[in-house]
Amino acid sequence: QLQASGGGWVQPGGSLRLSCVASGRTLQDYAVGWFRQAPGKERERLSCIESGGGRTRYSNSVKGRFTISRDKDNNAVYLQMSNLNPEDTAVYYCAVDSHRNEVDFCPYKPDRWGQGTQVTVSS
Repeated sequence: QLQASGGGWVQPGGSLRLSCVASGRTLQDYAVGWFRQAPGKERERLSCIESGGGRTRYSNSVKGRFTISRDKDNNAVYLQMSNLNPEDTAVYYCAVDSHRNEVDFCPYKPDRWGQGTQVTVSS
């Protein structure tokens, strides 16, 4: 089971750190992806981190502003988000491929999802 948390309201230019904590599985064994979905828009993959290592991948929309990282001790993956703007407003999810398949550091077919955490960026 995955649990995403850390969302909230922030002003433009602000920062938030999202957490994805796993229970019942060792998150280090999985590539983990962060995704978001805004109202009326398709789900967008933002960032991934490979299993067992530190190589990462970012979408162009967040590159340079968001950083994904692992915390082995807490069985967690974080998404540090900086310089947020209103276009970042969405529900954010973390996900893994339960079969541990991955491509380019990302879960191949994500089928285990956290419950989502709302991020709202407005003044």
